[in-house]
Amino acid sequence: MEDQMWMSVFRSNAEGLQDEWTLHMDDSIQPKHPAGGFYEYMRGSFAQFRCSGCGRSWPSKRVMVVFHFSRDAASGCGTVKMRRCKQECRRCTAPRKENPRYSQENIDVILEKLVEKIKFRCYGENVGQSNRSSRFIGKVNGPHESAHCEACQLGICQQGT
Repeated sequence: MEDQMWMSVFRSNAEGLQDEWTLHMDDSIQPKHPAGGFYEYMRGSFAQFRCSGCGRSWPSKRVMVVFHFSRDAASGCGTVKMRRCKQECRRCTAPRKENPRYSQENIDVILEKLVEKIKFRCYGENVGQSNRSSRFIGKVNGPHESAHCEACQLGICQQGT
């Protein structure tokens, strides 16, 4: 369900681009190692998690999203691959990596910033920086648990910053 929201918001934001762009969820992309011809953009934002095992939920204030994007000018197409970093429940003995859930507003901001990067990298447009930022909705109490954070395991976590 949330994947569709990401794709819909991306389509809306990418309408002004001169090529046809598509967004794909891809948990296999490796941060800091985009494939040849791809650029990378990473962004942290507030998100919620819910354990599919025990039902516990928790907030996290800088959950990383990794984008790899490329434009093929000859075909008039652009591709964006997206990976949302997951977290595990600290209470379960055999926890699963859970996908984050972002607010509509944070998805809007993340994808607006992504399209700014696409305009700059693929079209040479200097669009400036929008002043929108991801909002922290709710309180985040307690320490960050890097043993349960996929972004920490990948070496890209920004929780401490």
